[in-house]
Order: sequence, then C-alpha cells, then structure tokens
Amino acid sequence: MSVHLHWFLPTGGDGRTLVDRHAYTDGGVRRDRITPVSGVRAPDIEYLAQIAKAAEQLGFEAVLTPTGTWCEDAWLTTVALTQVTERLKFLVAFRPGVISPVLAAQMAATYQRISRGRLLLNVVTGGDSTEQKRFGDHLGHDRRYARTDEFLRIVRGVWGGRPFDFHGEHYQVAGGLTALPPDPLPQIFFGGSSAAAGPVAARNVDVYLTWGEPPEEVKQKIDWIRGLAEKEGRTVRFGIRLHTISRDSPKDAWATAGRLLDDLDPATVAAAQQALGKSESVGQQRMLALHGGSRDKLEISPNLWAGVGLVRGGAGTALVGSHAEVADRIEEYHSLGIEHFVLSGYPHLEEAYWFGEGVRPELAARGLLEAAPAPPAGVPAANGRPASAPGGAPLLIAGGR
Repeated sequence: MSVHLHWFLPTGGDGRTLVDRHAYTDGGVRRDRITPVSGVRAPDIEYLAQIAKAAEQLGFEAVLTPTGTWCEDAWLTTVALTQVTERLKFLVAFRPGVISPVLAAQMAATYQRISRGRLLLNVVTGGDSTEQKRFGDHLGHDRRYARTDEFLRIVRGVWGGRPFDFHGEHYQVAGGLTALPPDPLPQIFFGGSSAAAGPVAARNVDVYLTWGEPPEEVKQKIDWIRGLAEKEGRTVRFGIRLHTISRDSPKDAWATAGRLLDDLDPATVAAAQQALGKSESVGQQRMLALHGGSRDKLEISPNLWAGVGLVRGGAGTALVGSHAEVADRIEEYHSLGIEHFVLSGYPHLEEAYWFGEGVRPELAARGLLEAAPAPPAGVPAANGRPASAPGGAPLLIAGGR
C-alpha cells in the first residue's frame, strides 16, 4: 500500500496567516468584527491556478476543493483548472442534500470526460444546521446522514448504465439514467465521526477520511469503520486531513508555527471557539477537545500541533517539524492503514513547495511512494496539447476542509 499525497485549494482565500478568522463575521462578508489582517490573498482563478500547477509539478496526485457559502463553487472552479493542468486530479467537495443525486451522477460523468478521468468526489453531509439552512436544507444531523446513504446508493445505481429505480424516505427515482457513465468511476471520499456516519461510510464509500487526531485515536476510527465495512462485505480505504509546516530544521518549523500563533489575538480565538462550539459535528467537537481553546500544550502528540484549530473550523492540526520528522509521522499513520494524505498549509503556494521539495523525497527514499506514471503518448491534454508536451462563512466546519 503506497502513500497518496494530495494538496488543498484555498477557494475561500489564502495568506501568510490563519486567514479563516475572516469567517467569524456576518455571512463571511463583513470584516468589522475582527482585527484587520495583512497579506490576505483573494481566491481568484489566477492564484488558484498557480497552486494547482505547483501541486502538479511537485507530484501531488490531487487537490481538495472545499464546499460552502464562504468559498467559490468547487465544481466550476476545478473544471476551469483542468484546462491549465494535465495530470492533476480534483477532489471536489459537495453537499448531497442540495443537489439531485441523478444530476450529481450526470455532472460527474461529464466532468470525467472534460477532464479525461481526473475527478474524485468528497461527499460532505454537513455538520452544522446554520450552514445547511443557507442552502435551504432543514434536516437534522442524523437524518442528513440517512439521506446521504440514499443519495450514494442512487449515484452508484445510475452509473450502472441502465434505468435505475429507487424508492426511499428521501428520494423517489424512476428510471434514473446517465446515458454515458463516467469512465473511470470517480472514487468517493467521505468523512464523519458520529454513530450515524459510520454505517454510511461502510456501505458506500471508497475512502474514509478523518481529521488529524493523534495516532491512537485514528487507529480507533480505522478499526471502527473497517469492522462496519466487513459486516457489509466491503473493503474501505482510509485517508487523513492535515496541515503541514515542514522546514529544514525543527527549530525553523516550530518558529513558523509560533508566528502563526502570535498573530492571533485573544478576542479572535474566543470568537472562533464560541462559534465552533455550536457545531453539531462530532468530528469538529473532537478537534476542539484536542486543545480546549487554550494556547498551552498545543503539541498533542509528537510533531502534531493543534494551534490551527484555535481559529479554523474543520481540519485543525498540523504536522510540524523537519522534513524527516514530518515523514516519520506520515509513515506512522501509514502503518495504521492510512493511504491518502490530504495536506495544506499557510500560504498554500509556498507550503506546497516546502513539503514537495522537502518531505516528498524523504517518503520516496523510504519506498512509500509509487513512481509517477508516464502520460499516455499521443493522448491530448485538456489544453489541447499532447499530454507529453512540456509546460503545461460564520462557521467553517465540515465543507471538505
């Protein structure tokens, strides 16, 4: 089992600071409740293209794009970026409750043809009713997961190439059809730490994602999902969502983490913790429990730093250390059964290079990475050149982050 490395597209903004503090305003639009922050980069398509091209050049397999009212639409943004990349895959986060499952299946099929097979799907059930209501979704937490279960069964049924009927509590489909099913079928990624989420993962998904908890807690999740999947006669693979601060020396890495922390004033941290504490997401509550809102003892496991979660919803931990130390932690998680590593860092452009040029060679030297496959000769890339040609909101919680 090789390690699969993925990066992140900050479609809600990026910068040299933990820019998610901008979320704790009215709808993520007004900025008058927070301290102004310099060095923030707008998520325009030119900047996102820089990150996507860098990720491709550095050998990342895919990039995760989040979903929510606070960021750009993941489908539209990433399909545009397929036109300026050649091999990079796009892990598109979307909410099943706000789109028809048959339409989603059709969109995925079209995306696969446009991108020449570079779509992965990240299903975000949603862990906060306030955010869901912005989309017109008023179901409670557990019923959202029950709906996701039906949704994914329909998507896979429609991809079968024949008219598909389904009669459930949330969906009634008669003759659902995607005339040209996607080829290959996109892998489905999914995360959820609640009792309602586990069976959905076991029955439907290819890769179960967890946020970056200490290894012993990650192992408990893996054992839980693996046991549920075995009862369904299925095998599920596993991934983890982490930030990284990797440098030539441990001292430099921890100094960078310290600067991110020093940039946060107490009022900003308090506002973030108050908002995040209202989340229905079990995964979010587990993230908050790692630090308890305190700046003390943020290294919760060797090289695992919980400082990001003081102001960021969703993934709240970072691997911090020398390139070799970060590789050690990745190897440790890999030994537990983690195959996919979905990574990010502030700013995302620069941190992609720190990781890609520092940690990736370490992992390759340990035999943990597959050699990058050569593009098929003569197959045109998305930009029309041969593939072988050179160049080439108030609460941000569970939106594929």
